Amino acid sequence: MKEVKIYTEFIKLDDFLKFAGVSGTGGMAKAVIQDGLVTVDGEVCTMRGKKLRGGEVVSFNGETVKVTK
Repeated sequence: MKEVKIYTEFIKLDDFLKFAGVSGTGGMAKAVIQDGLVTVDGEVCTMRGKKLRGGEVVSFNGETVKVTK
């Protein structure tokens, strides 16, 4: 599992997918979230604006990334 450190209080899920290099573009990130292809802590998340504050585990397309502070 890869870990990606954020330097702000939180990051929105769609921004995190792009920042972590899991999705190629912000538009792609929004689409895959809305299609129910992304999980946060093992549960499907369709809220692209979900705030990640650190400690969450995000999975998409076979990649798993932990949000760290």
